[in-house]
Amino acid sequence: MKQVVLRHAIDHKPRAADFELIEAERPDCPDSGVLVKLSHISMDPYVGSRLRGRHMGEAPPQAGVEAIPGHGVGEVVESRSETHAVGDVAYVMEAGWREFAAVPADGARKIDPEGLDRSVFLSSLGMPGLTAWAGMTQLAGVGEGDMVLVDAAAGAVGGCVGQIARARGAAEVYGIAGGAEKCALVERSYGFDACFDYKAEGWADQLAARVAGRLSVHFENVSTDMLTLALSNFKPYGRAVLCGLAAQYHADAPPAGIPTGLIIGKRAKLHGLVVYDFYDRWDRFMDEVAPLVRSGALTIAEDRAEGLEAAPAVFERLMDGANVGKALVAL
Repeated sequence: MKQVVLRHAIDHKPRAADFELIEAERPDCPDSGVLVKLSHISMDPYVGSRLRGRHMGEAPPQAGVEAIPGHGVGEVVESRSETHAVGDVAYVMEAGWREFAAVPADGARKIDPEGLDRSVFLSSLGMPGLTAWAGMTQLAGVGEGDMVLVDAAAGAVGGCVGQIARARGAAEVYGIAGGAEKCALVERSYGFDACFDYKAEGWADQLAARVAGRLSVHFENVSTDMLTLALSNFKPYGRAVLCGLAAQYHADAPPAGIPTGLIIGKRAKLHGLVVYDFYDRWDRFMDEVAPLVRSGALTIAEDRAEGLEAAPAVFERLMDGANVGKALVAL
């Protein structure tokens, strides 16, 4: 069995050269568990922090031994569980960057991929989609007439945020992304009203001209600087969901502080979002979002590569923000 591991412990933003592809023993099917042959592996920004021991207190994988953590989907090839049969397709939280994953039965969520590429269960119908849904529906409570802003809008989470908000009745949806290609994707494929290119001169003024004093919901993926910009354009009693600070994941200094005076002045409500808190609502998420995906009302572009050996290069692109859409590897 092939799997990807760290060559050595790291204390920097991961590079492709920090990984290696090795041969390992195929795991045995655990008691009351399943063995899944993986077909798709997710590349996620939080993994960069986890490899440095900075994510939720989780230890990094042992260099040269343990597979890089990550989500995946695949087919059950062995089962010692009463709830799973050989041939079932499953989403595996602790899949890892490898060809086979041996997990407890409750670690392999059965999915129905009929009519869909399995890869959507790593984006719009996976953890990114759940994250977006939780932020929009369980925390911010987006509804009719809301004006929504999300940064990292070309990514899987950001793209889902805007489309779920629209499906929930938001009147206007705006995004922030880096580069003309990403902004074109956000506007043309995801259907946002506009996307502002933070690499372009005067973009913040253009955003303010469009939304100042009318913004009611913001979803933060990037930095406290971006959050401050959004808050400055809030209407009174706006809601912000704080999901991530991607710009800080590999910084040596702490992030800039949150402007408490601005929060008070805007009477804003801030919600911290940790997606693990919403795993018990996965069925509710699927009931609402799966029909949108199947109808084509919610779509996420993919930055896909073929073969496990491609994972390090894909991940480096993700760490540099060079991916366009959901980063993943098909095995």
